[in-house]
Amino acid sequence: MAGLLVTILVGCHPDLEARNAATKRPRAQVGLASYYGPGFHGERTASGRIFNQNEMVAAHPTLEFDTVVRVTNLENGRRVLLRVIDRGPYGKNRRKGTIIDVSKGAARRLRFIRDGLVPVRVEVVSAPGI
Repeated sequence: MAGLLVTILVGCHPDLEARNAATKRPRAQVGLASYYGPGFHGERTASGRIFNQNEMVAAHPTLEFDTVVRVTNLENGRRVLLRVIDRGPYGKNRRKGTIIDVSKGAARRLRFIRDGLVPVRVEVVSAPGI
């Protein structure tokens, strides 16, 4: 009985509740994806890594760096796994409802290079701290 009481009290501690709430992120989002590439190729990303437009990487506004996400093109069902290494999207694409920027290599695999924007589902597969 005492062990149960300790478990309940520890589980309700305000600091632990705040930390648990902070790590609970949406496991899936639906919106638009855009791609970025040539203009940023070789530049340092927000995570400090050098961006290679041919790698399977992405920019997301809030997910922790090194989070792995599954991005599904909702128009054709194609999926890729990407590592979040940068922040974005920004500008006009963000205002249009873009929730993730993927590398040009990922856009090729998802088959939306010509379209530029495509409806996607973004699911967290793994993340640091979760």
